[in-house]
Parts: sequence; C-alpha cells; structure tokens
Amino acid sequence: MNNEAPSLQEQHLRAKQMVDRFVRCFEPSYRLLLQHVALPLVLTPELVNYLRNQFLRSENVPWVAEVDLLLSDLCRQVGYEQYVLETDVRVYLLAEMQKKEFGTQRMQEIAQLLIAYFQHLSVTNPYIRPHELETQQWAAMVYLDDQRETAVRQIAQAYQNASSTGTNTSQINRAEMARLSRITKELEEQLKKEPEKYREFLEYAKLVTKLITGSSLENKALNHSYSTLGLKLPPLNQLIPDSQKAADEPPLQTFEFDVATVEVKNRLLRKPQIQITRRRHQAQYFTEKLPNNFTLDMVAIPGGAFLMGAPETEKESDSSERPQHQVTVSPFFMGKYTVTQAQWRAVATLPQVNRELKPDPSYFKGDNLPVECVTWYDSVEFCDRLSKYTGKNYRLPSEAEWEYACRAGTTTPFHFGETIMPELTNYNGKYTYGSGSQGEYRGKTTPVGSFQIANNFGLFDMHGNVWEWCSDDWHENYEGAPIDSSSWIEQNSKQRENNQSLNDNLKMLRGGSWYIYPQYCRSASRFYYGNDVIGIGFRVVVGGARTL
Repeated sequence: MNNEAPSLQEQHLRAKQMVDRFVRCFEPSYRLLLQHVALPLVLTPELVNYLRNQFLRSENVPWVAEVDLLLSDLCRQVGYEQYVLETDVRVYLLAEMQKKEFGTQRMQEIAQLLIAYFQHLSVTNPYIRPHELETQQWAAMVYLDDQRETAVRQIAQAYQNASSTGTNTSQINRAEMARLSRITKELEEQLKKEPEKYREFLEYAKLVTKLITGSSLENKALNHSYSTLGLKLPPLNQLIPDSQKAADEPPLQTFEFDVATVEVKNRLLRKPQIQITRRRHQAQYFTEKLPNNFTLDMVAIPGGAFLMGAPETEKESDSSERPQHQVTVSPFFMGKYTVTQAQWRAVATLPQVNRELKPDPSYFKGDNLPVECVTWYDSVEFCDRLSKYTGKNYRLPSEAEWEYACRAGTTTPFHFGETIMPELTNYNGKYTYGSGSQGEYRGKTTPVGSFQIANNFGLFDMHGNVWEWCSDDWHENYEGAPIDSSSWIEQNSKQRENNQSLNDNLKMLRGGSWYIYPQYCRSASRFYYGNDVIGIGFRVVVGGARTL
C-alpha cells in the first residue's frame, strides 16, 4: 500500500486542473469569482454574494456563479450552508491572485472588508459560534502587514488556552489543538513571508498534527520548548496520553490480505457491467491471548482525519447522516473480525465484573461464527472482563472510530466502491444498491472472514453479517457531534421529554446484517436499538494498548 503523500508540484497541478475544468464548464468570469472568494476559510452563500457585489459588479460575473461554485467539486459542505474550498485549490487560487498586477492590493482590500464583515456578524448574529468568526478574522489578518503579528499572537494564546499548567493529558484539549494546527496550516503560505519570525510557530503546528494523528516524534522534538512572539506554546509531550507513555507497545506482526474494488462500467447500458478488482495489501496487528488457548487479532488503525457522514447526493442516505463534519481520530487497534462465539465463550469464563454472561447466547451456532443475540450491556461486560484479564483498556468503538475504520480512506458508499455484491459480503442479496446486481440471500450469519476480503486497513466483514454495537447514544443527526472521535453520550431530546433515565438511551449500531437491505450496510448508515434488544454482535477496540 503506497501511503506516499503527493508532492507540492503534484498538488499544484491537480488544483490547476480542477480550476481549469470548472471554468471551462461555464465561462472565464468564473475564474475571477474563484480568486476573490479564496481568502475566507469557510464560505456561505451570503458571503460569496457579498464579495461578488463588492468587487465584481463591473466584471459581468453572473449571480448563478455563486451557486455553481458552492455545489461544485471545488468545495465541500461542512455544515448548514457552510462550505470550504479544497485546500490545494485554495492555495493555488491565492497564489494566482497575488501574481496579478493588482493582486496584492486587492487581497488586502478583501482582507480589510472581511475583518469588518465578521466584526459586524459578531454583533448582529448571535447564532454564529465565536471561534468560527475568530478563525475567519485570522485568515484575513495575515494578509495585512500591520495585523499579521496580532493574528499569530491570538492563535498562540488559543494554543495556551487549550492546555493548562499541569502535565496530565486530560488537561489538554486535543480537539482544539487539532483545530488550531489545521488553521495554522491554512495560513502557512502567508506566514512564510516572514520565515525567521514564524518558523518555530509553523514547525510546532506540524508536530502537533503528527502527534494527533498518531505519528511518533524524536525525544529532541518532544522535549523542545517552542515559543513565538515571546509566548510559550504548550509542551508537545502533553499530547501523549499518560497511559500510552507508561505502556509497552504490543509486538506487531505484518499480515497480507486481499482488498476488492467494485467498478461500474457502461452505466448507460440497460445492464451496466460490474468489474471486481482485487489487490494485495499489508497491515500490522498483535495477537491477544484469551483463556483456553483462544486468541484475538487486533489490527493497527492509523490516526488521521476524515469527513464523517454522507452527502445529500449519496443514494438512499438520510438526514441522520448529516451534516458531514471533519473528525480527527487518534490511532487505535480494532478487532480484525467481529467477536466470534469461541472468543465469547473464552471471555465468559472469566470472573464477573458487573453482570453475568451467557456462555452460548447465539441463535446460529458455530465457533467461527460471529456471536450475536448479545445486548449492549453484555458487550460492555465482555470488554470489562477482557480489560481486567489483559491489563489493557478494551472497549466498544465510538461511532466515529467505527466509520473511520470502515471507510479506511475511502469516500464512496462502501469501502468496496459505489455498490456491493453478495459474493463479497453477507446481506440480503435479493435487493440491490445502485448499479449492483441481485445474488444469493443466505438467510444466516457466515464465518468471520469467510469472504477473504478486507478493507484497506485489514478489517473484515465491515459491511453486513451482523450489526455492531458502538459506545455512543443515538442522536438524530450530527448537529453538535464531537470532532475528536470520542463517544457521544447524552440523553436525546425524546428521552428528555419522557423523563427517561440515561440508562434507557438508545445505542448506536453500524454495519448492517445478514438479513438487511444493502443500503443499510453503507459506511455512513446509522441505526439504533434499545440497549436491551438482542440480535446484534460487536467488535472491540483498544487505544494504544493502554494499561489500566
């Protein structure tokens, strides 16, 4: 698997091609609009309209260009009526704008206008979160020589506020640190104009990103004291969980597996052609020893960031999967398969922590079949017993961790691609999704890994076979969802109205099942059951092999 990042030249070329293709689809004046809206980090229809009216009235840029831009592949939606330009596209447009004869002066005019505009919004619109306006102002301030230093100073103070004087990792807001490092990255090109002044500040942001996404740093970098403009930045070693500092990493082994990609060809034909391509990948894992000589394989999931949820254009998606939002995920380990009946029995023999476990709860019987007919509480008890036995913090995955692991870097409805096939996974094959074709409906669970196909991370059976419990409570949509992959646990509105207890919360399910339609097996599909309902399985995760 080639994880090599594209070079700056490749990124520039890709962005240029995307912009040129967009302009060719419409008219040359669209390029002017692109260049004039590239400075803000977040775009809204109102803001795009405001900039067009302020600067392009005499350029014959049609009003419909605003809509064409926001709905194009140059942008992605990040909230209600909120859009961001693709980072490479934004950098390219800003560079092109500044090459123009009037470019530098125009950028300064745009920046001054934006600062006044966002200050106005802070007074007149109480529904906009302060940090969103603050971020937009920073993006404008760095283009003004007399305000650039103020912007950097404010960002540095925000880094400080995300930490505290203590050294416990619980005292540092990892999600806020990740947000600030992303913002610093967006402002990098402008700050590079004063390299000596801001070199350490930019280096610090890059190292924060590496730590948040699971990369390791040399002790020299970890222990270095970073500062900018006389302000000390939080020590980088605060971003390493204390438990991870103390715990020994498990010995990792490498395994190979097949990944399948489903491509739909000749879509215009009455019966499109479906092509399945297989390729070999590698991943790392460790083996956890269970009682009675059974084992549990845990696959290393790299940290990163992804866009959680489904766009409105995704077939048979629904509003519960929106708004799409960026989530930063720390590295963790996840079960290669859902927990099997043999593994369940082994752990069920361990001493009780909070509740009894039936040794053989499943309807379909077989050592290598996934355990099912287990409640959410049963799954948590399994994790608690396993944690006590191994000294590691085993748990259910959060909903964000599950989707991140399922997608494994893909953005299509399934990690296979645009559709799924009954020969690749176990669901109700009488029904189809998209251009997929009908096939076998097995009417029962299948042995874990029996299709011999994994996703890019090396996880098997993420679509279908059994529903999988997650740790989160059910929420009707992603408004207010965490951005750091933590579990989202709180009473939902319906339960508050009924004065039901927190213990009665509906719990999250992911992945679909052997009896379900294919649309419910999508990477973004969400479902829920009461935590006392049977008929479901699960897989476990452990974060960095943390010691209890």
